[in-house]
Amino acid sequence: QVYLVESGGGLVQPGGSLRLSCAASGIMYSIRSMGWYRQAPGKQRELVATISRGGTTNYADSVKGRFTISRDNAKNTVSLQMNSLKSEDTSVYYCYADVPGRSTYWGQGTQVTVSS
Repeated sequence: QVYLVESGGGLVQPGGSLRLSCAASGIMYSIRSMGWYRQAPGKQRELVATISRGGTTNYADSVKGRFTISRDNAKNTVSLQMNSLKSEDTSVYYCYADVPGRSTYWGQGTQVTVSS
């Protein structure tokens, strides 16, 4: 059974920081890309950041310069450091792991709320 477990969400004031982490277990094959999407109420799920196995990163324009994604291939983990948070970053954040030829696996989501 494959599990992706996220942690690190919560409530933070505008301008603050949070670090999300995601650990994948039960995946017996090499993970190609990992990353984060988010979905706010009434909106479509949108890409936040991705990282390839080799470390190539991709960010949504709205988070460039504020968020940093990283991964540990040996541990099958991916993290998202979020700085200078804004109210519009409020959302449920989902991590994913893509295993080519197999499936894309998703976590259960973690709530991030940016509010004063």
